[in-house]
Amino acid sequence: MSDPRLERLCEAVPGLALATSADDLLHYGQDWTRRWTPAPLAIAFPASVEQVVAVLRWAGAENVAVVPSGGRTGLSGGAVAANGELVLSLERMRRVLAFDAVDRTLVVEAGVALETVQEAARSHGLYYPVDFASRGSCTIGGNIATNAGGIRVLRYGNTREWVAGLKLVTAAGDVLDLNRGLVKNSSGYDLRHLAIASEGTLGVVVEATLRLTAPPPPTATMLLALPSFAVLMQVFQALRERLALEAFEFFTDRALHHVVAHGAQAPFADVHPYYVVAEFAADGADDPRLLDAFSHCAEQGWVADGVIAGSDAQAAQLWRLREGITESLAASLPYKNDVAVRVSAMPAFLAEAQALLAAEYPDFEVVWFGHIGDGNLHINVLKPADMEQDQFVARCGAVTAHLASLLNRHGGSISAEHGIGLVKKAFLGSTRDAAEIAVMRALRLALDPAGILNPGKLFDAESPTSDPTP
Repeated sequence: MSDPRLERLCEAVPGLALATSADDLLHYGQDWTRRWTPAPLAIAFPASVEQVVAVLRWAGAENVAVVPSGGRTGLSGGAVAANGELVLSLERMRRVLAFDAVDRTLVVEAGVALETVQEAARSHGLYYPVDFASRGSCTIGGNIATNAGGIRVLRYGNTREWVAGLKLVTAAGDVLDLNRGLVKNSSGYDLRHLAIASEGTLGVVVEATLRLTAPPPPTATMLLALPSFAVLMQVFQALRERLALEAFEFFTDRALHHVVAHGAQAPFADVHPYYVVAEFAADGADDPRLLDAFSHCAEQGWVADGVIAGSDAQAAQLWRLREGITESLAASLPYKNDVAVRVSAMPAFLAEAQALLAAEYPDFEVVWFGHIGDGNLHINVLKPADMEQDQFVARCGAVTAHLASLLNRHGGSISAEHGIGLVKKAFLGSTRDAAEIAVMRALRLALDPAGILNPGKLFDAESPTSDPTP
C-alpha cells in the first residue's frame, strides 16, 4: 500500500476495502482465459453505490484505469487487468434489495450470483430463466455486461430480455437510473440497452431490476446419439415441429470423452460421434409425444440411440454431460471460439466451418459443443502439451481470422455470448462494419472521454489511459 495513489484513494473513500497481496492480484486480475499475466495496481471492494461513485471520481482525478470485476467466468479476457489498472470487484455488493409481486421484479446488486437470483425467484413462486453452468459463480453484473445467454435462450432469450432497469455509474461518477422498471418507456434513447453487452466500457453496473416470470411447465429431458454431423439440424427441426422445445444442446464424442474422464457417467454402451441434450415441456418421461418424436427421427436414420430421463436426478446426469464440458477442458488451456449465425444459416455454416477447421487443425484436438437451437456454437481447440502457449495462440488466431471471414459471409458474429474483450478485438470488424464501430467509439468517448473504463477491451481507445507508475 505504498503507492501514493492508493493512499489518496483510502482518504477519498473511507472504509473502502483494498487488497494488494500477490495472491489477490493474481486471483482478481484474470478471468478464465488464463492468457495474460495479471498486473493490477490493487483490488478495490466497494460495499455501496456511494463507494463506487467515489472510487470512479478518484480514478478520473488520478487518471487510473478501472476494470470492473464480477465472477470473472468470462472467456474473452474482458475482466483481465494486466497493465496497472485498479480492479473494481463488486463481490461485496451481493444483496437482494427488493421484490415486487405486482410487477414481478427483483432488484439486486451487481455482485449477486445468478444462482442466488434463481433461488430468490423460486422463493416467491416465480422463475428467472437465464441459466448456464457457471450459475453458482457468475454474477448478474457480469451477465449484463456481456448479455449472457445460456441453455434456454431458445425459449426465453438472452439476459437483455429480463433487465427492466439498471443503475449505472459512469466514469465521471454520475449515477444513471435507467428505465426504472417500466414496461413501456418511449422517452428517448434507452441507455439501459447500451449498457447491456458494453463489457464495462460505458459504466459500471451496480444494481439491476430483473423481470421474473411464471415457473415453466413440467419438462422432460432427452439425450440422443447421432450418427453424423449432417443430420443435426434435421433432428432440431423435427423436434421443434413436434415438441415445445426449451433447450437443444449439441456436443461431440470428444466433449463426452473429457466430461466422462472428469467424473460423469457414460450414457450409452457404444460411443457415437455426436450427441444432443434436449429439454421439452412434457407431462413426464412417458408423454407419448416424446416417443413419437424419437421414433420419427430413428426411422429417418437421424438418431442411433437415445434415453429419456425418468427422474430429476437422471435429468441432472444428462445435463451434466453438456454443462460439464467447459470445466473438463480447463486444464488443457483451450483456445475458444464462441460464434453465432442465424438458425436458418446454421446448416451451410456448419458444413463450411467443419471443413475449415478439419483442414486447419489436422494435428489438434477440436471439441465442438453449443446452443445449436439459437445459432450459437462453441469451438474449443486444445493446446498440445509440447507446444508453447504463444505459438499455440498465434496459430489459432490465424485460423480465427479465416473463421471470422466465414462468419461474415454468413451474416454471423464472432462473439455470441462472451463478449469481445481482448480475445476477439482483432475480429470485431467481421461482425460490425466501419460505420457501426465509429458510432460505438463515439458513444464510448462521450461517456468516458479519458478512457479509464476497461481500456483496451472491445476496441482500443483513442484517448490515453492510466500510466501504471505513481
